[in-house]
Amino acid sequence: MAADTLDSTPVPPPRPLLERPWVDLSGQWEFRNDDAEVGRKDSWGSSWPGSELVIEVPYPPESALSGINDKGFHPVVWYRRTFPCSPRPGHRAVLHFGAVDYRAAVWVNGHLMVEHEGGHTPFAADITDVLEDGEQEVVVRAEDQPRDLDQPRGKQDWLLEPHAIWYHRTTGIWQTVWWEETPPTRIESLHWTADLEAGTLALAVRLNRVMPGLRLTVRLSRGQEKLTDDSYAVLAAETRREIGLPRGLLALQRRQWMWSPDHPNLLDAELELADDQGFVDHVRSYTALRSMTTADGHFHLNHRPYFLRLVLEQAYWPNSHLAPPSTDALRAEAELIKSLGFNGVRMHQKICEPQLLYWFDRLGLLVWAEMPAAYEFSERATGRLVREWLEVLERDRSHPCVMAWVPFNESWGVPDLLISPTQRELVRALYFLTKAVDPTRPVIGNDGWEEVVTDIITVHDYSIRGATLRERYGSRAAVLETLLHVQPVYHRVVLAEDAIGERPVMITEFGGITLASATRGRVWGAYGSTPDAEAFLSRYRDLVDALLDSPGITGFCYTQLTDTVQEQNGLLTEDREPKVPVEVIRAINCRTSAAVPADEIGAFQHGQYNPVPDRVPQQPAAVESGVNATQMPAAVPERAGSPPV
Repeated sequence: MAADTLDSTPVPPPRPLLERPWVDLSGQWEFRNDDAEVGRKDSWGSSWPGSELVIEVPYPPESALSGINDKGFHPVVWYRRTFPCSPRPGHRAVLHFGAVDYRAAVWVNGHLMVEHEGGHTPFAADITDVLEDGEQEVVVRAEDQPRDLDQPRGKQDWLLEPHAIWYHRTTGIWQTVWWEETPPTRIESLHWTADLEAGTLALAVRLNRVMPGLRLTVRLSRGQEKLTDDSYAVLAAETRREIGLPRGLLALQRRQWMWSPDHPNLLDAELELADDQGFVDHVRSYTALRSMTTADGHFHLNHRPYFLRLVLEQAYWPNSHLAPPSTDALRAEAELIKSLGFNGVRMHQKICEPQLLYWFDRLGLLVWAEMPAAYEFSERATGRLVREWLEVLERDRSHPCVMAWVPFNESWGVPDLLISPTQRELVRALYFLTKAVDPTRPVIGNDGWEEVVTDIITVHDYSIRGATLRERYGSRAAVLETLLHVQPVYHRVVLAEDAIGERPVMITEFGGITLASATRGRVWGAYGSTPDAEAFLSRYRDLVDALLDSPGITGFCYTQLTDTVQEQNGLLTEDREPKVPVEVIRAINCRTSAAVPADEIGAFQHGQYNPVPDRVPQQPAAVESGVNATQMPAAVPERAGSPPV
């Protein structure tokens, strides 16, 4: 899924915000089930018993692309492979795992190197001190108890066969495994924070250790234009600096400098660590200038009202489950979403791959980031949830595309919010913990209903008629009445009137229309069905128009992008084939909203005298692995879409 050097890498690296040359360990590994759980007792980590099974990493063993394709309950599985690893003298070898679901232990040459709990977040180990001459052996034990509802699992089913809105499980390795050579003193992590008012970029760099005489050089560029070349003394393990940028240009040339789905401008970064003897470490990164706030009942992107047109993304593939079938599929996914006229995704119950966030950053799509749920409330579940959520924030908070954090969805894992003060305190705790780690983005405590604390009020409403949506949300007064007194899905929307205030209101799940003529096999479709494409488009337009015509709704999220196993209510099939013409969906989605009427003419910017460009989300070019040219939409009228923010 990758190459060995930066110059020849044709796909995003597994860690695009902190990039060094890397060596991919995807491919064939030996594989064993351990249903009797004897592997640790019999020391398989240091004395591998052999195996007749071979798995293709990083595909989970339940999936077809893994070569195993066993969807039964196997709570413990083992992997083994050998690989060459010979770092240069004085350098270190660090072994990385993008994600292993759920609990992992890793041995290298018989030595236990690292253990990790959490199925969606990365971990690593410095393996230099146990390297041997010739090939190195790595053995991985993964434990994923299918019936453990204290475990954050998202949409992975605890029953043997998928039911309702839950899908096949993903056990073990499901993201890239790789190793990289590093210097003994290295950049361990970095984070970017833009401040548009001050015209600065804040940078936080953490090293694995501090040595005397270190200096950090930071170079920022925009295309071929060099912006900064700054150098700082490194006096502690963590260095924080603010980099000044030309404020006048930020004000006068917003489209050329700021990031939005309509103009996803990125700044490339190079960081170099050196001492008195010369070069120590070098990494590449990128960042962007943008702000994401709420004010006056609106979501604001770069301090201007911005109407959110999101689609619910399960990011699940029929032959590889949570793992994408290829790196090309990630870019194709982002291109398809943009071609449909959406400006963002609600990543539902999955922490997606950094490579997918890379394409959202590059192509311009906002991301509503949501923690996969546990389904029971307990001290154990709380501890697991908090630990993994902090790792998610650490990994993803510097991605420009991430617009909001969502610790809970639909009270999953906190089912008694209405009557349980303890569960309400957990939602509040996660909200404020998230704010403490990242105060720059909105946080939604519990998406959909039973709002305890939130920056955006979110409603899930699967009414099948546009007239019903107009009755509930057609005016600001109607919106307020619905929030206080209507229960679209048998739950109170807010648990306290003071949770409303001037907060924006979004419909973050609606639609879910099944196109009966496109279904196959077993179907779950609780949100209504239409017999043919014409009826589907008529209902889709009716529902979307009702929300676009509301002055009190600041955005929507349609359910959903693709069919997923038995939940066949996508705009696309599970193989990413459009069910209805893409250009028609795009035209419906991009019509100007009543909530942001300035979109009709665009926002005049002092000093920008060129004609206002097309404000529709940019139409991406087709790529070999994704949408072919015949699927790409024609242009839609200039009046549609969002302003140049």
